[in-house]
Amino acid sequence: MKLANTPVTQHTFNGYPFYLKRDDLLHPEFSGNKARKFMALLEADYPNITTLIGYGSPQANSLYSLSALAKLKGWKLEFYVSHIPEWLKQNPLGNYQAALELGATVIDINQLGSKLPPHDYIETIRMPNEQYLFEECLVIPEGGRSPIAEVGIKQLAQEIRQWAQEQETAELTVALPSGTGTTALYLNKHLAPYNINVLTCACVGGEEYLIKQFKSLGEQSHPTVLSSPERRKHQFGKLYSADYQMWQSLTQQTNVEFDLLYDPYMWQCLTHHFNQSREHNPNQTLLYIHQGGLLGNASMEKRYQRKLD
Repeated sequence: MKLANTPVTQHTFNGYPFYLKRDDLLHPEFSGNKARKFMALLEADYPNITTLIGYGSPQANSLYSLSALAKLKGWKLEFYVSHIPEWLKQNPLGNYQAALELGATVIDINQLGSKLPPHDYIETIRMPNEQYLFEECLVIPEGGRSPIAEVGIKQLAQEIRQWAQEQETAELTVALPSGTGTTALYLNKHLAPYNINVLTCACVGGEEYLIKQFKSLGEQSHPTVLSSPERRKHQFGKLYSADYQMWQSLTQQTNVEFDLLYDPYMWQCLTHHFNQSREHNPNQTLLYIHQGGLLGNASMEKRYQRKLD
């Protein structure tokens, strides 16, 4: 199965025209940012692997994507989390529910009597070796922050370059939000030589944390990191009324559903950036990468509704 060549649609938001790369449409189950990151695992042959091991939040996009990957490859998935809220256990929804339906085993470390973070638990208790191979298991770093992600991101960059050539776009800017920053980093690596700028923002902590993540992958050239003057640091998972309002406006104006956790803050940063740069670069064309993650909206929207009621 070849995952590539997602459509590009044209929209306007708050008066700003932009194009949207619809990576949310890659595959019914295996799509978006995580599918690009894990594409090498899908396409490569791992004859001895029977079990995939991941870790993170019980509502992480990576949980669902790894579940879909495991199903496509015929593997089992063990996904370790620090804690599963009781309300989520009683009423599964979002990524957690979808992962369970795909056959994932989500392991609550707290219920095992351990206070270790998931990564440490896997390393010391589950005990795969330093190469992440032990018996027939393959361990994936949280959020897909690994050099293995470059294969799929390079393919995405090639699609963007081809589209830009077809559109005869001279001044192209690509934008996407960042968690670990892996996608933005590798996009920048493969687009910068073609004078295509990559903009991102730090949705997990601040710019200093994001740059640290960039450096951990060994790349010297980094994408441009934007921030909003109203909020220099974005606390991951925290509810911001401005984010919810931005998300609603995006949906209303574009007729496309965006991710509620990452995209609203990126668009706040982009709005500020465009207000500053429009006079200096009126010919700039924006291509925004839709990274999927829509299953997580169910639980996030419920949290916002409870907060706003």
